[in-house]
Amino acid sequence: MRTLARRLLLPGLTALALATTGCSSPAHTGAAAPGAAAGTASAADGTRQLDVAAAPQGSAAPTAVARAGGGKGRPEKSSLQVASYDKASGRAVISAPAPDPAPKRSASPSHSPAPDKPVAAGDVIASAPAPGAPNGLLAKVTEVVGKTDRGTEVKTAATTLASVLDDDKADGKVPVDPASVTVEPLMKGVTLSWAKSQGVRFGPQGATLPLGSLRLDVNAAVDTAKDAPASAGASVSGFVQLSPQVEFSYDGSSGGFGPKSAFLGMSGEWSSQWALKGRAAASTGDAPKRIPFARLHSTPVIQVGPVPVVVNLDLTCYVQVEADGRVTLEVQQEVKGDFRVGGSYASGQGWTPVSTSAVQSSPVKAAVTAAGRVKGALGAEASVGLYGAVGVSADFAPYLRGEADAKATASTDGKNAVSGSWALYGGFDLSGQLHFELSLFGTPVIQHRIPLGTLNREWPLASGRAGQ
Repeated sequence: MRTLARRLLLPGLTALALATTGCSSPAHTGAAAPGAAAGTASAADGTRQLDVAAAPQGSAAPTAVARAGGGKGRPEKSSLQVASYDKASGRAVISAPAPDPAPKRSASPSHSPAPDKPVAAGDVIASAPAPGAPNGLLAKVTEVVGKTDRGTEVKTAATTLASVLDDDKADGKVPVDPASVTVEPLMKGVTLSWAKSQGVRFGPQGATLPLGSLRLDVNAAVDTAKDAPASAGASVSGFVQLSPQVEFSYDGSSGGFGPKSAFLGMSGEWSSQWALKGRAAASTGDAPKRIPFARLHSTPVIQVGPVPVVVNLDLTCYVQVEADGRVTLEVQQEVKGDFRVGGSYASGQGWTPVSTSAVQSSPVKAAVTAAGRVKGALGAEASVGLYGAVGVSADFAPYLRGEADAKATASTDGKNAVSGSWALYGGFDLSGQLHFELSLFGTPVIQHRIPLGTLNREWPLASGRAGQ
């Protein structure tokens, strides 16, 4: 089981936004190539346009420090690091990298960059994941306690991105490294694979994956009706394949409190194929049975100019079956499309949910026998946020549903007749909400959670009649 606890990314966020309606948000452009240096460009009014890119790989955790002095106190790239952080007390130890023990000598004079200034009260620290801060750290220094053998100990308080980005602007999309997500299988029959743009591949399906993609396969048994024959054993199987990216935008040029606009979300292309077959056991109680089969987590770091912004992504994939224990079903469908889900902010309007998608579905195989009903879903509960705080949560469940109605008649001459009809449907349910933690952008606090709204779409796959 531990061998599967490798790296992957969000297959089921795939399913998050199979909605065809949603709120519009500003167009996002200016994406930087993965690993590219995140720079800045200044406008005539002094507002800076910050690049948005993937944080550098293979180096020490990136840190940015916004100084209290120097005018606007704009952030700057820093070699300072968060050596430790205690969430309960808000205390952190900030350290400088060890000096090079054997610096190279040069025959000609060179100019070395000035060393980082000691951290001071009023500074804002933005850091990638660090000891004690697995989801990164965004905090304001309230007091310098003193020197320790590991660095400078400080007291900190919560703060917002507005305090470090100020009146700057940023807008971009960053592809997520498919090897950067950890997965915890919760049942047997779960496998994963991914392919990085550098040509590195993992998993049994790696050789067939497009570069930058990941895939989660599941082949799991579900409870079978007690009176079902062995040949009618119930199971769910299939895969979800995704090439995800993080979308981030910020416009602090409002001239007032908080940003003019902001956006946080996920988007990308996805495809899935899955099948439900057999005679599932009857549901008990009012709620259908939900069986989680994998948990996934990732903390991708995007570089917004000099500021490392930590995005936390969590996903629980599940199988859900609702049945009366009488229908034997065999159905398979393939779905492809793109998705976009997140929260959009505009000054004067507040936060609004965004969920859009273009969907194409095609049935591959379908058959229903007996009379009754069954509904099976391969769903995902997902959340997207900043620095460990949930901002957007959604529950998406693409499903297959079958129903049949059979009638039997008999006559005095000994002749019997059976007639009936059956139908199969594909569809999805989408629900979710925006959380008050989106105020990390520096926007007004959401007084209550804003629902995405419950959305259902369903389409016929196949139908027929039987008689003799």
